[in-house]
Amino acid sequence: MQLIGMLDSPYVRRVAVSLSLLGLAFEHRPISVFRGFAAFAAINPVVKAPSLVCDDGEVLMDSTLILQYAQSIAAGRRSLMPSGLAPMQRALRLVGLALAACEKSVQIVYERDLRPPDRRHEPWLERIRGQLGAAYFGLEAELHRQPLVATSEAITQAGVSVAVAWQFTQALLPGIVDAAAHPGLAAHSAAAEALPEFRAYPPQ
Repeated sequence: MQLIGMLDSPYVRRVAVSLSLLGLAFEHRPISVFRGFAAFAAINPVVKAPSLVCDDGEVLMDSTLILQYAQSIAAGRRSLMPSGLAPMQRALRLVGLALAACEKSVQIVYERDLRPPDRRHEPWLERIRGQLGAAYFGLEAELHRQPLVATSEAITQAGVSVAVAWQFTQALLPGIVDAAAHPGLAAHSAAAEALPEFRAYPPQ
């Protein structure tokens, strides 16, 4: 398998870390959707990161769908999702909040870096910042109620997604979400980033 996309994307990184945790062999090809548009389009004309080239050449896209496929390959060996209904429900809530945080962070970055200053709409940006804050407020409340485990043997997809999202927002949007007001997220992220599976795929 080949994972296509840059690790500065939280979506690409969550897939890379998850594939590693699942023990699945893959080649990472860091092709940018911007600087390497033509090369990416030759693999996937939609130019969506991450893209996964399966062993038979079929191309999958969207991090959640790729991880669903990966989980099927790893069936019987390891799962990053809990099996019980209540634990799975909580995991899905955490993953959903983390992906929402990623989405809103990306929207802010695009508005800031790609849209001309005279075309930016501050009320829209304020709305996105509010949604971003709400996602992290929800995550912090969940971690305060029940912290996530951050070891290579026990981390779940919720743990991976939350850590990747937090690192991405803090790195690209420093000061937007106050780390001091989110001690549970900061602690979980620090513990996860120290794991070999995270260190093997740094956000770059």
